[in-house]
Amino acid sequence: MSIVVLSDSLAFFGPKGGLAANDPGIWPSIVARDCDRELKLFGRIGWTSRDVWWALTQDPNIWAAIPDAEVVVMAFGGMDSLPSPLPTAFREQIRYIRPNWLRQTVRDGYQWVQPRASKLGKPLALPGSVTAEYWDKIGSSIKQLRPDLPIVVCLPPTHASPYYGFVHKGRLETTGAIADYARAQSFPTVDFYPTTRDAFADPDQQMNPDGIHWGLQCHRDIAALVTPVVRDALGVPAAGTDGLT
Repeated sequence: MSIVVLSDSLAFFGPKGGLAANDPGIWPSIVARDCDRELKLFGRIGWTSRDVWWALTQDPNIWAAIPDAEVVVMAFGGMDSLPSPLPTAFREQIRYIRPNWLRQTVRDGYQWVQPRASKLGKPLALPGSVTAEYWDKIGSSIKQLRPDLPIVVCLPPTHASPYYGFVHKGRLETTGAIADYARAQSFPTVDFYPTTRDAFADPDQQMNPDGIHWGLQCHRDIAALVTPVVRDALGVPAAGTDGLT
């Protein structure tokens, strides 16, 4: 049996870049280890709630994981909240531009405009109402397959990224949409915001220079928040209690 984590790159990026899905230092691995469960981690860099929905409907690896899962941790939505003055679809299509010199020219232009226009704070990568729709689709699909499967909801973190103009005006809108969904479904929540806010403000924390991804200490701190909620969902006694109250 396993813990399934649906996430974006915040689940597997460290202070120097991406790490393997079984790296012992990332927060999903720590949670799984502390709960004595196998980890099934699904996520890619840049995934919004829409991308998670597409993965859920298209990736047979997720289809294979859900039937054997004991709990699903939904840890995405942070990308939804970021300012996206240029359409996300435009950014994703840059890689396909040919010839190479034209692709690089377009990418350079995008990288110049994005942080400057992001200071407006709008539009978001996904509006809160659209985020809510995708969360409902994802949760409903999982529950249709496994009505008894516990789901833990993680509320979005913050960032301190020059690539987004150090602006995060959309966090409250996205967080509100996800929190409302979790409340309506009676799903337990874990709030990533305070921990990541403090970590980015702490000069002693070795956060990723991109201002988006976290250091390993932040991963440990996030795991410390998630683990007790997952253990409760699993019906596993808190660490060190031996089942005693």
